[in-house]
Amino acid sequence: MLSPSPAAAMTPIEWFSLLHPVLMILFVYPVVGATIRLGILARERRLEINPLPASVGVEHADHGRWVGSGAVVAVLIALIHSFLSGTSLSSAVSFPRLALLLLVCAGTFASLLALWRVRLAALRASFALLTWAGLLALGSQPEVWRQADNPFSGAFWSSHYWSGMLLMGLLLFSMAAGPEIIASLRFRRLHVSANLLVAVLLAVQAITGSRDLLGLPLSRQGSVQGQLSAAPSLSRPASLSRASASARFGAPIS
Repeated sequence: MLSPSPAAAMTPIEWFSLLHPVLMILFVYPVVGATIRLGILARERRLEINPLPASVGVEHADHGRWVGSGAVVAVLIALIHSFLSGTSLSSAVSFPRLALLLLVCAGTFASLLALWRVRLAALRASFALLTWAGLLALGSQPEVWRQADNPFSGAFWSSHYWSGMLLMGLLLFSMAAGPEIIASLRFRRLHVSANLLVAVLLAVQAITGSRDLLGLPLSRQGSVQGQLSAAPSLSRPASLSRASASARFGAPIS
C-alpha cells in the first residue's frame, strides 16, 4: 500500500522557506544564549565580582554582532521567499519588479556589511538605520503577509512580522552603539533595558513563528488532498478514509 508523501511533493520555493526557521533555531537562538552568558560575565568583571580576562567583553560584543547579523540574514531570506512565492502564484507580479526587490535586498545586506566595517558613530548610526529601513521597505510590499497593519487591533500585536521588525531595530541599535555602550554607563543601562525587551520579543518570535508554521499553504493542502483521492485501494474502508482526511484538513470532503 502506497501512502501519500507530502515532503516528496514540496517545491524548491517551499524548501527555501525552511531556511528562515532553520537559521533562527540552529544559529541565532544558540548564539543569543552565549551572548547573554558573556554579558553576565562582562558585568561581573566590571564590578570586580569575578576576576575574568578583558576578552570577555570583546567576545560579548562580537557575539552580539553575530546575533544581529544572523537575524538580518534570516529576515531577508523570509522576505525573498515571500517575493518568489508571489511571483510564482500571481501573474500580476512582474519579473522586473522582482529583480528590483532583490536588488533592494542586496542593498540592505550591503548596509549590514558596512555596519561591520565603519568606525565613526555617525556612519554606524546611518548604516544601522539604512539596514532597518531596507527591511521595513521590503516588508511593506503586498507579497509579505503581515497579519495586520493597524496597531489598534489585537492581530497587530500578535503579528510575527511586526514583533520581528521591532526586534531587528533593537538588535541593530546594539550593533551600532557598541563603543558607546562600553564607554558610557547611561548607554549600558539603555542597552540592558533594550535587551530585556529583546528577550521578550525572541520568545514572542518563537511562539508566533511556530504558530504560523502550523498552517500549511493552501497549495500543499490541495496537493495532498489530490493524492488521497487518487488512492482508492486503501486497506481501510472508504468511509474511514474520508473521515480521517476530513479531520486532517479541517473541512468536509465531498
